[in-house]
Amino acid sequence: MGELTHLDAQGNAHMVDVGGKEISKRSATATALITMLPATLELIVAGGHKKGDVLAVARIAGIQAAKKCADLIPLCHPLMLTSVKVEFDIDSDNHQVLITARCGLDGKTGVEMEALTAASVAALTIYDMCKAVDKGMVIEKICLQEKLGGKSGHFTRQD
Repeated sequence: MGELTHLDAQGNAHMVDVGGKEISKRSATATALITMLPATLELIVAGGHKKGDVLAVARIAGIQAAKKCADLIPLCHPLMLTSVKVEFDIDSDNHQVLITARCGLDGKTGVEMEALTAASVAALTIYDMCKAVDKGMVIEKICLQEKLGGKSGHFTRQD
């Protein structure tokens, strides 16, 4: 296991200096899972929610969140993202929505936090839009699935 990079020798928090690093192609994929009542999922899939298209709004929220990650997570670097994709897989049998967020850039630092933030905020947006009909929704399993590029190389989750 490596060192914590956001702490100096005295244990003080600081932003990592990436000034001397080479620019490389980097990408990250993160997921989140939201479980709800069957009727709530049916409402989302049918597009019958009075607030509008829940998944379209959640997709836009996830993209916005990735772009604003440095404003939300104190020690994140502001990044020039080249791509953000937020996708949804419906699991009707388990009344769940799997959210997958993919972020990419050519830069000096990774995009894991942007992908994780996008997946998280998309899930929170689904919750927000549907809480009037289902306060018992559960958001879970927010995790990094894969990252490519940079000094630490390729990571793929092995569950």
